[in-house]
Amino acid sequence: MHVVVLGAGSWGTTVAAVAARRTATTIWARDEVVADEINSSHANSRYLEGFRLHKRLNATTNLEVAVSNADVLVVGIPSGSFRTVLGTAAGYVRPWVPVVSLTKGFESGTNLRMTQVINELLPGHPAAALTGPNLALEIMARQAAAAVIATEDLSVAARLQEIFQTAMFRVYRNHDVVGCELGGALKNVIAIATGMADGLGVGDNTKAMVMTRGLAELSRLGVAMGGEPETFMGLAGMGDLIATCLSPQSRNRHVGEQLGRGRSLEEILDEMHMVAEGVKTTATVAEMARVYGISMPVCNAIHQVIEGEIGPAEAYRGLTPAAHERDEG
Repeated sequence: MHVVVLGAGSWGTTVAAVAARRTATTIWARDEVVADEINSSHANSRYLEGFRLHKRLNATTNLEVAVSNADVLVVGIPSGSFRTVLGTAAGYVRPWVPVVSLTKGFESGTNLRMTQVINELLPGHPAAALTGPNLALEIMARQAAAAVIATEDLSVAARLQEIFQTAMFRVYRNHDVVGCELGGALKNVIAIATGMADGLGVGDNTKAMVMTRGLAELSRLGVAMGGEPETFMGLAGMGDLIATCLSPQSRNRHVGEQLGRGRSLEEILDEMHMVAEGVKTTATVAEMARVYGISMPVCNAIHQVIEGEIGPAEAYRGLTPAAHERDEG
């Protein structure tokens, strides 16, 4: 079994490193310097400084060479370039090869989930999502973690589970692709809200309220869009939300914290060398909330901050549950 991972960022490299412990694995990198370092030094110091990669992991900048040998194709490309890269790769993918998305976001303009993009570009290929509370540095340090492999075909999920599961990285199967992908994407908006709370210096009670109400909001929208309620209480929902909202490693939480400290969004994003998917997701969530008629005051407030319509302090003054919302988060 030959696994190929597209994208040599922190999470793509981490998943490639995990797979390499079980089977031959190749990672495709845009940057020749990154690929050369992986091959020569078994390291990716740009994204995973201080960690050694498995010697079975190889890297290449040649997309055709990488993809044409794949028995499993994993896509760790940001949502903004997901279609472009996978569309180029599609001509080299052999029939029936499963395609696994690592991306927790939506395609701008279409609002499609990543497995929907996979189905459009590679019809007939099993599409899956690997998601959950997975912080790259902790997994590289071999601290215990768990994830969900979501695909409608559970026999495919079982084979993928074998590839990615290790003694310290447990992988569970789930058929609810919609719920798992929505949980992973929507929680990024709540992570921005939580980081903003730290930047503003509000209390833990307020942060707990926002996280809890945020979970209620994403669950309501997720169920309206076809996800199963239980999914949002599991690893792909609440678990991912907790990790992303509380960890200093979280890019989306970092964006919120810096906004809360008074910095501009442009300044924050310019200094980051990794993508915070939640920034673009706020607009998608606001649109989906309107389409499905779902009340999402936390997400809407963060969208207004991102759009520059209100400031973080004003957003937090308004982040209280509406009087008619009596359901617990």
